[in-house]
Amino acid sequence: MGIVAAWYRKRSWPVLLWPLSLLYRALAQRRRCRLERRREQGTRLPPVVVIGNITVGGTGKTPLLIQLARQLHARGVRVGVVSRGYGGNPPAPPYEVTPLSSVEEVGDEAVLIRRNVEGPVMVDPQRPRAVAALARLGCDLILSDDGLQHYAMARTRELVMLDGTRLFGNGLCLPAGPLREPVSRLREVDWVLVNGGDVTQWRPLLQAAGLRAAPGAMQVQPGRWVNIATGERVALDALPLGENGRLHAIAGIGNPGRFFTTVRELGYAPLCHPFPDHYRFSAHELAFAGEDTLVMTQKDAVKCERFAGKHTWYLEIEARLEEHFLEELCDDMQRLAASFAAGDEHERNH
Repeated sequence: MGIVAAWYRKRSWPVLLWPLSLLYRALAQRRRCRLERRREQGTRLPPVVVIGNITVGGTGKTPLLIQLARQLHARGVRVGVVSRGYGGNPPAPPYEVTPLSSVEEVGDEAVLIRRNVEGPVMVDPQRPRAVAALARLGCDLILSDDGLQHYAMARTRELVMLDGTRLFGNGLCLPAGPLREPVSRLREVDWVLVNGGDVTQWRPLLQAAGLRAAPGAMQVQPGRWVNIATGERVALDALPLGENGRLHAIAGIGNPGRFFTTVRELGYAPLCHPFPDHYRFSAHELAFAGEDTLVMTQKDAVKCERFAGKHTWYLEIEARLEEHFLEELCDDMQRLAASFAAGDEHERNH
């Protein structure tokens, strides 16, 4: 059993790493204090909303960010997005992502975000530089894809995503557990949003944790199957299978099991092939499927477009939030953006 599975299945042997967890936690806190003291002051920047997590692995941040960016754009907010560009090598950061940018340049997440939102997307391992670049482009609000632990970047609001089926695992910090920061960090953030899981189990647990506001619930809703080679879209129950009916599913994301579970819940029995997060696939590695149908996530699809065969599909998804929670989020962000824009107008007139 791998260490990630041991963390979340609460096996006993990772506890042997507990002394290292204490060291990690102390060093992380020291680093946070140092970086917060070194933040540059004086330059007026748009409000920054960080969408991050305190655990290792995927929690659904990217579909949430896309949903929020769309909602805010519809309200007239000039939204920009900051991404680290993990897995990419931009020519000269900060680098603005275009619809033609490649995964090799800016990473899979940045490509996916840019194709699904209106407004600029900027990649830079040094997020404060990306924020400054977006400010020069006239953004009124900036969403940061991850970056909760990037304390060199000032932020106005913090939103933490949790996986409702895994939550905190064994509750220990790295390397004995999956936590990047202790659970007590949730008391400092503005919002907590839980993706999936049993609401009746996690909601009382989080409400007792002393959060600033009641946690919200989110589901990642499948939409349609999309053929990567042709762009054809079919209903969820109409995925074409070959003569033998065999279906392969691959996932190079933070939590591959979530995707595989979704495929099963749609009524299919896939042969599952997990890969590391941000894995860079090659045509040779996908050749095993032959004439069988192969499905993957939308994030993986942007890495396979150049060599995907006619039997290769991705699952289109959308983040669905509780209506009242989504309204509260967007109302607050719209107020932040309006306040910043009004200040800019005041400065221009004086």
